[in-house]
Amino acid sequence: MRKKPKQKKSNRRKFLKYGFSFGAGAIAGSEMLTSCNAKEQDSDGERMKVLLPDGKLAEIDKDTIHAHTHQVSNEEARKGDPNKEYVMVIDLAKCRNARKCVDSCQSMHQLPPEDEWIKVFLMKDSEDTSSYWFPKPCFHCNSPSCVNVCPVGATFKRLDGLVLIDNERCIGCKFCMTACPYSSRVFNWAEPKDKSKEEEHGNPETSVPQKAGTVGKCDFCPDMARMNKLPACIDACPNGVLYYGDKNEDVVTNGVETVRFSQLIYERAGYRYQEELGTRPSVYYLPPVNRLFHPEKGFKDLPEEIKDRYKVARSKIKKETR
Repeated sequence: MRKKPKQKKSNRRKFLKYGFSFGAGAIAGSEMLTSCNAKEQDSDGERMKVLLPDGKLAEIDKDTIHAHTHQVSNEEARKGDPNKEYVMVIDLAKCRNARKCVDSCQSMHQLPPEDEWIKVFLMKDSEDTSSYWFPKPCFHCNSPSCVNVCPVGATFKRLDGLVLIDNERCIGCKFCMTACPYSSRVFNWAEPKDKSKEEEHGNPETSVPQKAGTVGKCDFCPDMARMNKLPACIDACPNGVLYYGDKNEDVVTNGVETVRFSQLIYERAGYRYQEELGTRPSVYYLPPVNRLFHPEKGFKDLPEEIKDRYKVARSKIKKETR
């Protein structure tokens, strides 16, 4: 299996990480809730609390959760869960380019530094508007052009809305890369560093390890969802920028706060990027109103090679009011 990111110390985040999938039943009767301060036994890190479908808390052995990790069949991985419709919401007002989402994704999927599945752009919509940070994963479109052009069925859309890639079928023709209007895909030029993982090929849910000569992209970590865990990027973000959940159950969480998806989108004027393309993405954005951080803070402690990416865009924010 793929390498797991380092565990966080936040009890609240760990609690939500395993409880969010119970969805609307866990937040019924409330317009908006934050997670409870569920206390774990931290003496040895082997016990944890989870939220049961009836709303009660139960303390279980962590190994019970990990035991749910299993290698699903290719057929199961391609089908998905017909009762789910996974969505992501990104709050642009909270992003400061901490890049923890990028780092955790790289680690989770064993990707080389140059192959980023999540990219963070510095955006400025017009000369008179202010700059803001814009994280961009794969949008898992409901009308995906990448799926339509794949000649071998390597790129496919599941019943739960996720768009995945089967590396065993992919022939590296790059048709999907050309068809994607969001440039969300990357080509795997190099063989995986960990050759011992090659036998794990064949399960598009884990996306690990990637094969040279094939295409990869953000997958929303569907294998984590099978364990009632959040995607690596959601769990890693220190500012609660990214929300993930089930549109059918009308619930999303950033690991600290659990909210109704419909209410969040309605009250914060949520939108989908380049809606006019007709791809109907599963990723929604909340406008950068009342930003929590000035964009310049996003350059703090960045390696010089990453700072260089933003050289042109950064020059445009020098005169903005701090």
